[in-house]
This record gives sequence, C-alpha cells and structure tokens, in this order.
Amino acid sequence: MSPNRLLLQFALRRPLWIGLTIVLGFSGALFNGVSTMLIIPVVLGLLGEEVNLKGAPPILQKVFSSMAASGGESQFLSMLGLILLAILLKNVTSYVSTLSSGHLSRSLVSDIRKEGLRLLLDVDFDFYIKTKVGDLINRLGGEIGSTATAIRTAVQMLSMVITIFVFLIILVSISWQLTVISTVLLAAVSLSNSFFVKRAKRFGQQLSDQSRDYSIAVLEMLSGIRLVKATGSESYEYQKIERLIDYREKADFSSQANSALIPPLNEMAGLTVVIAILLLGRIFFRGELESLSAVLLTYLLVLFRMLPFVGQLNNARSSFANLAPSVSVVNDFLRREGKPFMSKGYIPYTGMTAGIRFEQLAFTYPGHDRQVLNQVDLWLPKGTTLALVGSSGAGKSTLADLLPRFYDPTAGRILIDDRDLKDFEIRSLRQAMGIVSQDTFLFNDSVRNNLAYARKDATDEQIIEAAKRANAYEFIIKLPQGFDTLIGDRGVMLSGGQRQRLAIARALLRDPEILILDEATSALDTVSERLVQSAIDELSRDRTTLVIAHRLSTVQKADQIAVLDKGRVVEVGTHAELLKQGGLYAQLHAMQFSEEAQTV
Repeated sequence: MSPNRLLLQFALRRPLWIGLTIVLGFSGALFNGVSTMLIIPVVLGLLGEEVNLKGAPPILQKVFSSMAASGGESQFLSMLGLILLAILLKNVTSYVSTLSSGHLSRSLVSDIRKEGLRLLLDVDFDFYIKTKVGDLINRLGGEIGSTATAIRTAVQMLSMVITIFVFLIILVSISWQLTVISTVLLAAVSLSNSFFVKRAKRFGQQLSDQSRDYSIAVLEMLSGIRLVKATGSESYEYQKIERLIDYREKADFSSQANSALIPPLNEMAGLTVVIAILLLGRIFFRGELESLSAVLLTYLLVLFRMLPFVGQLNNARSSFANLAPSVSVVNDFLRREGKPFMSKGYIPYTGMTAGIRFEQLAFTYPGHDRQVLNQVDLWLPKGTTLALVGSSGAGKSTLADLLPRFYDPTAGRILIDDRDLKDFEIRSLRQAMGIVSQDTFLFNDSVRNNLAYARKDATDEQIIEAAKRANAYEFIIKLPQGFDTLIGDRGVMLSGGQRQRLAIARALLRDPEILILDEATSALDTVSERLVQSAIDELSRDRTTLVIAHRLSTVQKADQIAVLDKGRVVEVGTHAELLKQGGLYAQLHAMQFSEEAQTV
C-alpha cells in the first residue's frame, strides 16, 4: 500500500467531514471568484465610466444590462452591496471550512495514533525482538507527528485545488483563449517546481532517518545510564549523540533552504504570467482593446487573485514531498502484512481439572536455524510443581514462554485437560496465569498502583493482605509515603529483593491458577533470597507451578524436576531420585554445592 493510499484509507473513514470540507471549499472559492469578477465593472460604474462588457460572461452582461436599463447610481450601490455580501459569505465559509478541515485532520491523526497503539498491543513478541524500542517510539511519536502535518497539508491542497478549479471556470467564462494560455504558463511554473519537490523528498528522507537514529541513541543511553556512568562513558555518549544532532541540523537547514526558494520563485513566475497575459491581451484584442478594457481588467484581477493559491499549492507540494518519507514509515509501521500475530483462540479459559501436558514440543526462534527445544514431553498435574533445571541455553526460559503463548511451538503442542492451548481465548488464558521473573518490571508509580495493576478492582484490604503474604508489608510501611510512595522508573528506589517481593505480592493479588517462576531468586543475596523464597512458597501453595531454577536448593521440594540439556529433556524425577541416578542433575548439584562450600 502506497503512502497516498494510506492517507486515503484513513480519510474514507470520515466521509461526512470530507464532503463538508469539499462543499465549504467550493462555496468559499465561488463567493471569492464572484466578488472578484464584479469589482472592476462596479468600480467603473461608480466612477461614471462607461462599462463595456462585450465578450464578458453572459451572466455578467445580464446583470449590468438590467442595471443600465433601470438606471441610477443606486443600482451600482446595490451591486457593491452584493460584492460585500459575497466577500462576507466567502469569509464565513472560509472560517467554517478551516474548522472543518482542522477537525478532519485531527480526527485522521487520532485514528492513525490509535491504529499504531492497537498494532503494538496486538503484535507478537518476535516483532519486538527484531525492532528497536527507540525506533518504535520515533514512529509512534515523531513520524506520526510528521504524518499529521502531511494530512493537514493534503487537506489544504484539496482546498487549494478546489479554489483554483473555481477560479479557472470563471476565467474560462471571461476568455477561454487567455485561460488556455494562462493554464499552459502556470503548468510550466508547476512543472519547474518538480525539481524542488524531488529535493524536498530527499531531504525529508534524510530527516526521517536521522530522527530515528537520534531517538534510538537517546533511549539506549537513558536505558543504560547506570552502565554509562559506571564506565565513565559520558563524553563518548555525548559526542555520539552530538554528531547525530549536527547531522540532523544540517539536513534540516538544507530542507529549509530548498523550501524557502519556492515562494519567491513562484511570485516572480506569477508576475511573469500576468505580464504575459497583458501583452498577449494587447495582441489578441488590438482592435477592440478600449471596448474590452473592463473585461480584460476583470480577467487580470481574477487571475491575480488566483495566483497566490497556485503558489500556495506549489509550496504545499514541496512540504508534502518533504513529509512523504514519514508517511512511508508510518505506512510500513501500520501495515499488518508480514508482522507476527498470535491466533486469539475462541474458547474462554475457565480452569483446569487434570493438568498441563507438553507433547513432542519443538521450537526454533523466527529467523534462526538452531532448534532451541526438541521433542520435549512433560506432564504437570494440577496443583503440583514442576521445576526446570539445566545449564544456560538449555531451553528452560523458552519452554516457560510457550505456556502463556508468548510464542507458539514450531512442532508439537501444549494441552490443558487434553485441549490444545491454541483453542483457548488468549486473554482469558493469560489472566489465569501469574509470572514472576528475575527481571521484574515496575511502573514509575506508587507501590499501591503497581500492586493493583494485576487486579484493578482490588481493595486496600486485599492489597495489604497480599503485601503481608509476600513479606513486603514491613518494608512498604517504612517508605516515606507507605503504599503511596513513588518508586521511580522500573522501581529504582527499591532493592532487588524488594522489587521481587512486590512482584510476588502482585501475583498473589491476582490469585492465578497457573504460576510461572523464572529464576525469581537468582540475582538476590542470601537474606533477600530467604525472604523471597518464603513468599514464593506462599504464592505456590495449591497452585499448578512451573519453576525455572538456577539454584538447585530452591527446587528440592518440587514434586518433579526436569533436567534439560541442549533443548531436550534428559532426566525427570524428584530431587532424591535424580541424585540416586547419578546423571546430569547429580553433577550440577555436586558442582553447585561445592562452589557454595568454597565461597563460605
């Protein structure tokens, strides 16, 4: 879909406002043209000059013939009143047209922003793996902002085209010969503007690319500000972003210089057209120039009133070309073809009775060749805990990501009570799950709002109870404003253990049937680990739980432990059974506990 088709697609959602904008634009142009056409004959009449309208439009001849027949200066004054009325109506319609076109452009921009936001919420995780967050922010912010300007420019161009069309009709009614010549000359002017329009598009592409690079660089710097400061890289980051700012400023200057050339060139070209019409009028009407002076002056005045709209249209073409790359970026962003979307399912999830079965699972990340999971068969009965252990890269987190359908397996299937996971309505399925990982995300908001995010209707009593069960209440009430304390971006005001306990309290408040714990204690010190592990034990009670563990000491009480190696399940059993087998689990256990003993 081309960028222009993108604008058309969204414009067709507002047919009433488009129709109103066109009607108002046509009416305003008509009143403008009529008032302009009447000015010269009326002024000549008021000055007592003979008004010869030979060759004038029939309607103009008829009006002035009736005035001449009735006689009297009062008729000219009436016509002057008619001119003023036409000008008044022109301004009223122009005002209403401005409001209408403004509402149209704002509503189209609003539609595009909503469409972009909906796409970001609907698209799968694979999209975010391949796309930088800074690029997405630039598209949703700056590029859509530029597209908004392009929409306003397109609406203005539509209004200008309508106005020019009405003026051309009036010019043709006065003299079709001069209008043909004028049209050819004005077309040549517009054609000469094509050079600047192409340059504007090229500069617009540079601005779009450099705005994207700048957004990505700034977001990455802010996201990694701790690393930047820890490595003393402030100067390096400053110089890198400074270069991007300078490049963008140069491209912006070139774009501005190109656009600034167009108005004076159009003005000179317009004056050339008027002079050419004067000279040609003298040639074509040499023998009857005196008798046709009123008609020729009227024609020139109408033409002169039309020329600014032609210049504005050429300026708008340049501006639109400059913004076209942003429209292309937004077009590509909103296009759903070629983007990964998860099938939503159709059966509401209401709970399980038996358990979860992983059946011959295989998985390969999109765009990669290496198989992360291969022929995984596991059974997780309801109300029990299954722990996944193994070395880094064995496929543990990937297997856990398949359960809430962050990805779908490339082969095999996951069943809940003998029904494929894909059959369940995805939102209701995920609402039945609670996920606590080592990378806990908290909003830059109050403790209360972070806990209630999983359950918007939670009461204060329920929030406090969840905090107590997660061993979080004691440290929360010691914060400056207690539950109303703002915890900073990603919970920067809290320690790792405190963030984990808030995540567990949030999961407890949600009361999920299925629980996924992804190395929730791996990055904690001993004291924090004990507090968090105690909260996890409380959270896991009587739930169907899938645990990914780095420290084997945290999963010794699991109902069963599955050992993964290179994407395959190589051992399954209880802690005691696996130690007795003397396989990979026993090796990992011996290695880990020997390291801990040496540390002590």
